[in-house]
Amino acid sequence: MSTITRKEFLQRSGAGVLGSTLLSGFSPSLASSNAVQDKLNLGMASYTLRKFTLDEVIAICKKLELKHVALKDFHLPLSLTQEQLKARVAQVREAGLDLYGGGVIYMKTEDEVSKAFDYARQAGFKMIVGVPSHNLLSLAEQKVKETNIMLAIHNHGPGDEVYPSPESVYEKIKDLDNRIGLCIDIGHTQRIGQDPAKMAAKYANRLYDIHIKDVTGSTGKDTPLEIGRGVINIPAFLKALVKAKYKHVVSLEYEKDGDDPVPGSAESVGYIRGVLKVL
Repeated sequence: MSTITRKEFLQRSGAGVLGSTLLSGFSPSLASSNAVQDKLNLGMASYTLRKFTLDEVIAICKKLELKHVALKDFHLPLSLTQEQLKARVAQVREAGLDLYGGGVIYMKTEDEVSKAFDYARQAGFKMIVGVPSHNLLSLAEQKVKETNIMLAIHNHGPGDEVYPSPESVYEKIKDLDNRIGLCIDIGHTQRIGQDPAKMAAKYANRLYDIHIKDVTGSTGKDTPLEIGRGVINIPAFLKALVKAKYKHVVSLEYEKDGDDPVPGSAESVGYIRGVLKVL
């Protein structure tokens, strides 16, 4: 599987057609004409669309056929009143999207932990994608038990002193409540010199969220780009998830081209679906 090239995936799956259709006017017939049955639950980490409004996030997710979304505070601010929060959440869900979580949410104080879980509870989230400081993990565990909201801790790669790698997360949470697990960011994992496929397989029992992307290389200086154009072995990673019977969401976090992320996002989603089609 790892020897099949990006070009071959696109040719064999029709993924290039998916991408070009999305870029040329967002055809309303896309869902009925070109949909691929996903072997995984594909979604959107809304940091991808950080310069867009919530209305635009909803429209783009629907046109990309990404049914699941985790909203960053650009789109669902923690400062909203309860009424405002409920209205925005209703807007997303009435559009037919699964608003499964929020994040990445940083928690550096006890007050920030409490606010994050109150926010998630009011929004009806299943999960927080978060970064609690090490000394706050016991409080976070208490909140998980009280609310039954899962906590997926995100790794941030080279230069991050809190959770640089999936292993650094697991070592801190392995003895905590099983509803606390990992959100593996495969770009940051690759940039720290680790194999995302191996990390996903190793920690599959506590893997609750994924930020999928690609990067130019395996150092701290490397940067994100369209999925399939970089160094991450995406077929091997997706194959590892399917083998592990991963049931949570694989969320696209396309960090390149913040002002114009739709073409790259469409290309990335098309490539992922092309890979899944031939697995």
